[in-house]
Amino acid sequence: MTNSERYLDSSLKASKILTKTYSTSFSMGIFCLGKDIRNAIYAIYGFVRVADEIVDTFFDIDQSKKIDDFHKSTIESIQNSYSSNLILHAFQHVVNTYQIDVNLVESFFKSMKADLTEKSYDRESYEEYIYGSAEVVGLMCLYVFLNGNDKKYSELKEYAQKLGSAFQKVNFLRDLHEDYELKGRAYFPELEMNGKFDDSSKKQIEIDIQKDFDEAINGIKRLPSSSCLGVYLAYRYYNKLLKKIKSTPASKLLSSRIRVNNFQKFTLLPSAILFSLFMRKA
Repeated sequence: MTNSERYLDSSLKASKILTKTYSTSFSMGIFCLGKDIRNAIYAIYGFVRVADEIVDTFFDIDQSKKIDDFHKSTIESIQNSYSSNLILHAFQHVVNTYQIDVNLVESFFKSMKADLTEKSYDRESYEEYIYGSAEVVGLMCLYVFLNGNDKKYSELKEYAQKLGSAFQKVNFLRDLHEDYELKGRAYFPELEMNGKFDDSSKKQIEIDIQKDFDEAINGIKRLPSSSCLGVYLAYRYYNKLLKKIKSTPASKLLSSRIRVNNFQKFTLLPSAILFSLFMRKA
């Protein structure tokens, strides 16, 4: 192994550690992917996680400057095929290896920066934020899953966006207490229109999310065998989370964070395996 190979290996391991530290659910899903694509998805998640922490956690720093610096470093790392930042080095390797459209990266940063300036969204800006913060991540992963199959990418692109959108909207509902009550962020247009979050507003949002999930499953069935199980497991987890949210009053969502415990997560695996074996379309 050369020094450059050792460096890349260390970078990918750093992304894997970061992912496992932050997300049990996504770690489970990635573990169920084919071995040859796991590291690439760890690298994408690690990159997204670092950017998210800049705007969502470290409020005592100049967040605007830091996210701008991270943005600039990301683009430079892609252009140079190198970064001294281990997480970025892993990410640029994936972008360059799978020829991921850099416009997806630009859209991602646009949404991340919006978290520092926007407190509420109308329908248009909400959809733009969802696209940049979540849908493009699904598309980056799709590049990896399909590994150069442009025809299949075009066919499945819309489904990947629907799944990313559903995941993000569920996260918004799950984190409503922190985002809305503590940080003053009203992502949902319903909050801007009504000026409040009640069971009626919650129901509207849940219908919208369920529609995204119902469309996304048709794309999951058409994924390669190397990615179908892992993606379906994440789909099942977020559906489980949405089900718990549906049974929770709006008032409680504003005061607490809904979770799916690790035991419940692991019980999703057997049915996910059956799905990937018998229900996936050829």
